[in-house]
Amino acid sequence: MAASDPRLFPDADERGPDGELSTGTLPSQRIRAAIQDKTIAAVEEIGEDQIQPASLDLRLGSVAYRVRASFLPGADRDLDGKLGAFNMHEFDLTNGAVLEQGCVYIVPLMEHVRLGYRMSGIASPKSSVGRLNLFTRVITDGGTEFDVVRSGYRGRLYAEISPRGFSILVRKGTRLVQLRIRSGSPRTSAKALRDLRETQNVVSVTVDDSVTRGYAITVDLRGQGPGSVIGYRAKRHTDVIDYDRVGAYDSADFWEPILAGRDDGLILDPQDFYILASENTISVPPEYAAEMAAYDTLYGEFRVHYAGFFDPGFGHDEQGGGGTRAVLEVRSHEVPFQVEHGQVVGRLVYERLTGRPDKLYGAAIGSSYQRQGLALAKQFRRP
Repeated sequence: MAASDPRLFPDADERGPDGELSTGTLPSQRIRAAIQDKTIAAVEEIGEDQIQPASLDLRLGSVAYRVRASFLPGADRDLDGKLGAFNMHEFDLTNGAVLEQGCVYIVPLMEHVRLGYRMSGIASPKSSVGRLNLFTRVITDGGTEFDVVRSGYRGRLYAEISPRGFSILVRKGTRLVQLRIRSGSPRTSAKALRDLRETQNVVSVTVDDSVTRGYAITVDLRGQGPGSVIGYRAKRHTDVIDYDRVGAYDSADFWEPILAGRDDGLILDPQDFYILASENTISVPPEYAAEMAAYDTLYGEFRVHYAGFFDPGFGHDEQGGGGTRAVLEVRSHEVPFQVEHGQVVGRLVYERLTGRPDKLYGAAIGSSYQRQGLALAKQFRRP
């Protein structure tokens, strides 16, 4: 076929007989179909509650490996071969086990994939994982990048887990990561992003921005005025957190509130982990999914947002109102760094789904962070 053949490079707006686009992120009904045709399979049946509006929750398997260091298998190499050189010991997760702060673990996931040549995947930690400073990434056999499932990949999926803030109790079936499946190579132009904001007000404007690389997300350090809570700093030397227990912990045992000052600034200590909120309000229309762009040193020596996916329906109101602030997981790199109110800390990129999902983010499917404001992970009772 010639490189210009539309069968290889179909137009993003080309629609099939079912009315869906040929290029884009798969919505819930397409994920369900991929499970039915064994494009996505698992050692145990995949539950409907794993299917999110534009992603699939992946489950930890029954065994974990404590390894000496983070690693990637490398091209044409299976993870098992490298695991033998890095593994320190393995242990069973069936009845639960503690992943200790500061250690690195590899856990084979229950799900595996058989992707077609136009299908690829991108993974991200679930929201509660990021808010616990639980650094989690997906690896594939032959992988040369974290969180990327290359086009045409057929094989197992693995999670690399490194608790940075708290020691975490997990078990077989715990869901720490989610996978989006893409058809083709969807791209969203700066013009499309500008049009989307003008027509649907997806991200409130807080700075003058060309949206060339996505919508600018700025940090709120004013809150409701001096003395109001603008964020939280993780305490050190805390108790273990059972990831699967919701609303079980007193936030005061694990977090210190950060109060707004009079100078609109906050110095980030590289030893600390912070939960802050965006100044912007965010809405994701049903036909779109969004993702916070990866850490960029252009914004400063800090990392923002470990968990980057925003599902269709997040903060969205069909009547045109609404919008929800993003919670930002923040850690400084190497040196103390001052952030100021209204500073750009990241960029939000939207891409089209191939069709409107048959379920949307929100209370109807048990979503934890709709209309959230500044919120800690779901394991903590509201302060």
